Amino acid sequence: MPELPEIASRAAQMTELLAGKVIQEITVLQPKCLNIPAAEFQASLCGAKLGKTTCRGKWLFTETDLGRLLLNLGMGGELLLVKPDRLPEKRRLVFHFTDGEALSVNFWWFGYAHFTRPDELHRHEMTARLGPNALDVSLKDLAAAAKTQRTRVKSYLLDQSKIAGIGNAYIHDILFQARLHPLTQLITLTPDQISGLHAAIRKGLTTSLEKGGAFYEVDLLGRPGGFTMDDILIGYKEGKPCPVCSTPITKIKTGATSSYICPHCQPL
Repeated sequence: MPELPEIASRAAQMTELLAGKVIQEITVLQPKCLNIPAAEFQASLCGAKLGKTTCRGKWLFTETDLGRLLLNLGMGGELLLVKPDRLPEKRRLVFHFTDGEALSVNFWWFGYAHFTRPDELHRHEMTARLGPNALDVSLKDLAAAAKTQRTRVKSYLLDQSKIAGIGNAYIHDILFQARLHPLTQLITLTPDQISGLHAAIRKGLTTSLEKGGAFYEVDLLGRPGGFTMDDILIGYKEGKPCPVCSTPITKIKTGATSSYICPHCQPL
């Protein structure tokens, strides 16, 4: 599943490669991913000139002169800028541009392509309830939240209504770098632990962001991200030695999910 490093990388690339393009035609192969009927979606965006793309959590927001195009890749997928005669076999929507190029959109599971009219983004329920982007959360914000949140630290970080953009791919290394057990209650953290967690969130995400995201996701030109398994510290490395103390990494159950931890560096 793409998370903040992948989505932020795609947003920057979409601004670079798509801004200024004009949508000539839209092919809709999966109408259920839309928030409005396919004919209305097509009529709303055909003729639109694309502007800057930003992101919040796992959503991409592309400004146009007719409204906003919102994309969410769900559990994964591809956004590929191609010539119409080189469209990938698997695709859900295709945006054809007047310059002869096309943007192919594919979702593996649970993806969305939504349209909101100018000044109506606040009515879009799925994005209105998102918290701030993880990299935009200040130390002061995190400290204020910790004073009132009795939830487990892992659950808090994965709650998109609290902090948007962190998922299961990066959470293990973030908590390891913060030296926190995933079941630790947020409200019990000391000021030094909160500061360490804030630094770990930034480091855990920017390391991948600077490399264009994870290797299992591709950019608009079909190139994989540069963040590989060699960059991961403990996530998904059960039985491997901790990079700090050499204790074997352990996989544990944490509620409905599993977590990878160093039992020595992250005691409960």
